[in-house]
Amino acid sequence: MTAKYGIAVDIGGTFTDVVLIRNDGQAWTDKTLTTHEDLLKGFFTATDLVFEKAGISFEDVNDVVAHATTVVTNALIERKGFPTALITTEGFRDVLYIRDEHRYDMFDPQIEYPTPLIERDTTWSVNERVYADGSVGKTIDEEEARKVAEEMKAKGVQSVAICLLNSYLVTDNERALRKVINEVAPEIYVTLSSDVAPQMREYLRTSTAALNAYTVPITRPYLDGLIQNLRDRKVEQQPLIMLSNGGVVGANVAGSYPVRMIESGPAAGALVASYFAGKHGIENLMSFDMGGTTAKACLIQDANPLVIGDFEVDRRYRFKPGSGMPITIPSIDMIEIGAGGGSIARVDDLGLLKVGPDSAGSNPGPACYGRGGENPCVTDADVALGILDPDNFLGGDMKLDADASRAALKRLGDKLGTSVEETAFGIYSVVGESMAAAARAHATDRGVNYRGLPLLAFGGAGPVHACYVAERLDSNQVIYPPMASVLSAFGTLITPVRLDLVRSAVTQLESVDWAIISDRIGEMLAEGEEALHEAGIEKDAITYQYSIDMRYFGQQNEVTVTLDDNPAQSRNVADLRKRFEEGYKTLYGVQLDDIGIEIVNLRVTASSTDSGREARHTLPTKPAEPKAHRDVFYQTEKVSVPVYDRRSLATGQKISGPVIVEERETTAFILPDWTLSVHEDGSLIADRKK
Repeated sequence: MTAKYGIAVDIGGTFTDVVLIRNDGQAWTDKTLTTHEDLLKGFFTATDLVFEKAGISFEDVNDVVAHATTVVTNALIERKGFPTALITTEGFRDVLYIRDEHRYDMFDPQIEYPTPLIERDTTWSVNERVYADGSVGKTIDEEEARKVAEEMKAKGVQSVAICLLNSYLVTDNERALRKVINEVAPEIYVTLSSDVAPQMREYLRTSTAALNAYTVPITRPYLDGLIQNLRDRKVEQQPLIMLSNGGVVGANVAGSYPVRMIESGPAAGALVASYFAGKHGIENLMSFDMGGTTAKACLIQDANPLVIGDFEVDRRYRFKPGSGMPITIPSIDMIEIGAGGGSIARVDDLGLLKVGPDSAGSNPGPACYGRGGENPCVTDADVALGILDPDNFLGGDMKLDADASRAALKRLGDKLGTSVEETAFGIYSVVGESMAAAARAHATDRGVNYRGLPLLAFGGAGPVHACYVAERLDSNQVIYPPMASVLSAFGTLITPVRLDLVRSAVTQLESVDWAIISDRIGEMLAEGEEALHEAGIEKDAITYQYSIDMRYFGQQNEVTVTLDDNPAQSRNVADLRKRFEEGYKTLYGVQLDDIGIEIVNLRVTASSTDSGREARHTLPTKPAEPKAHRDVFYQTEKVSVPVYDRRSLATGQKISGPVIVEERETTAFILPDWTLSVHEDGSLIADRKK
């Protein structure tokens, strides 16, 4: 059998993770600090590390190159984008400031929203009009469009979002504007709302187009640079980029629509949690992904994560929907908070210990990194408690400075009136409580009982803190999968190529114009086929899934119902009604028989079959003995804890907690009253004693 190698790189806020897999299941992993000044430098540093382990070079990669990246998220959070403009219909110039007029807190007189990415002095309006029924009242005046293009060019605009009224119905005016801009200022990137978010609701569509336009000048050169660097290393296949919806597509499609990449890395983690849920025969679990900068939780139900139609970024208040910038793009539904290994601990104005959301990142990083950081972070606490071995971090390749950790913790402890160890455990417990509170809120908002759900723990810091979080969630089982520290990178390798598409088609269910439905779905099928073909998927290997957003007439919010086949072909109104009423009753407990039903959006998911890639792990048959014992400060006292090397643990071996299990990229800390067992696939499973 010819050896085939696939490689995946996940760039996070602190570390860049890499996984190399051969088609016989052999896997190699590594990680390095993220190089924020040049992300591709860290990308290729990480790949060189695993190639050295495997004894190959990039020329031998003949399967896929998959990539998840924070480049879009960083651009939005740091507001370091290039001058970006917006063109709207006359009278709608302030749409990003007016928003949708909803207040996320009715009783806050000083309510705050994030400042729009595009300011008013780089917003233009044009005299055109498309009406709500799709009729065109006024076309684009070419001279007016040319004047706008020249003014943008004079102001140094590098990217523009065009969002005209009702353009999701008729795209001609937006395309006419783009044609003029391309003639007058071809250097300006152009985003059409009718391409990136062809849906009703003007503010949502404008916000999505604005975020896309703001990030295109960053992601397009970045991905072009990645493609060129791969070609220089004699890799011809186009890299596959992880999207927020839990699928991968070709770099050209991803580069044109970077707004689809915002939750790139976290989505890969959620998909791999679904993968392990299936392997272990668990229908419902919660993924717990804690890295260097953030922690994420995602509910896996029926062995699949939930994909939602919109989400928000840059919230003023993390748990208040409506306080951020909305994006109407399909995304894995998850909760994310600023709680990672690099999260900074501090004393607030009330004299209370707080952890995060600010992070020390990779530069300077926690105090123990020895890169100039002086603030005590979660990793510093883990070192001071004795959970992490400072001489064995990243297998000893990156030794930590325990003295620097203790010095930083002492400065914080002096403010709190606590010892170094008490301060460290305070940080450990606060960050665990914060993650548990976020997970509880996330599950409760979705009507899911979180109690008793198993946790799948991964990320560099996830296995360190998972048992503590599980106890706060009344969970009785924690699963530590193989390659836990780089699991999101592994997720991009096993994720199928996938693109989620949506079109608005507002119509009464009882009087559906099936010709319009057929046209909208046909557009999505063609777009999906083209995108998947670019990613190397043959037409016969593409599968399609269909769903519809519906609501009772007069309501504002929709319910998404999944379908068995193409509704434009089946045209089964009775089935659509039944599915909607069942979904509505499940959510709200009632059914409104005397109110008409309205179709709002049509959705199509184009995807490939399962990637077929997997990693196999050969385990010893002889039970391992502890390689050492280490004093760990837990709660109020020091406890002598046995330390095991994960590679030495045998299938079926059982160990009573407390116990520490070390591997090169992470450490699992199993608390007292838990029992650890080794699954045949290499997973460690901690069960809470009854």
